[in-house]
Amino acid sequence: MATFHFDLVSPEKLAFSGEVDQVDIPGVEGDFGVLSGHAPVIAAIRPGILTVTTGGTHKKIIVLGGLAEMSEKGLTVLADVATSIEELDRAKFAETIAEMEAKLGEHDGMELDHAIERLDHFKGIHGQLHSTAMH
Repeated sequence: MATFHFDLVSPEKLAFSGEVDQVDIPGVEGDFGVLSGHAPVIAAIRPGILTVTTGGTHKKIIVLGGLAEMSEKGLTVLADVATSIEELDRAKFAETIAEMEAKLGEHDGMELDHAIERLDHFKGIHGQLHSTAMH
């Protein structure tokens, strides 16, 4: 399988840089996979789990929004936050979800819609963390 260069960058660090076989990205308009030779694209990403495949191994990284750009140079993801599954403090993540739920009453209108959507994304990540496919 042909490889391509992938960089995952967050404000805190360069979370990943190297040659990969495939990257699966949680897109705002739907999840999508990127292989070598993918057409150039810029896409918004939603909170979710990004999967990097290299040599048959899969590395799962939680991203909390950002942008993905595929060009002739490779794929770059600029993530608001990028944390590997191994680095994630699961208890703190569960607390964040509880805090988000408690604060829903502080929002209304479009702001409430966005808060509910973000909460749903976080709950989706939480559910994937506890599914048998993640272990």
